[in-house]
Amino acid sequence: MDKDPSTNVMGRRLALCSADPLTGFFRNGQCDTCDRDAGSHTVCAVMTAEFLAFSKYVGNDLSSPRPEFGFPGLKPGDSWCLCAARFLQAHDEGCAPQVNLEATHRRALEIVPLEILQRYVAA
Repeated sequence: MDKDPSTNVMGRRLALCSADPLTGFFRNGQCDTCDRDAGSHTVCAVMTAEFLAFSKYVGNDLSSPRPEFGFPGLKPGDSWCLCAARFLQAHDEGCAPQVNLEATHRRALEIVPLEILQRYVAA
């Protein structure tokens, strides 16, 4: 698979996921990735209260601010680069958030099939 850091799951240029809050493995607003990104922060997801509660329940509290890391805490409606495996886990549990395919990196497809991502396309 091509490892071009700027290609989305649709084979086009990767779009911005979020600049506010600033997201991404590189904190550049995009779901870019590299070999050091062990979590594959490649899925641009739109947070929901249900997903944030699920994530906290499974040990990844995304809603509480962590100022020491420059993390404001997420709220419903915020976009964020999720770990692909966490997205797949949420899908399996019936609480996956919506996805922005234009801002989801193509390497997400190594973990999450495109057919699953397409079920959650953000309106």
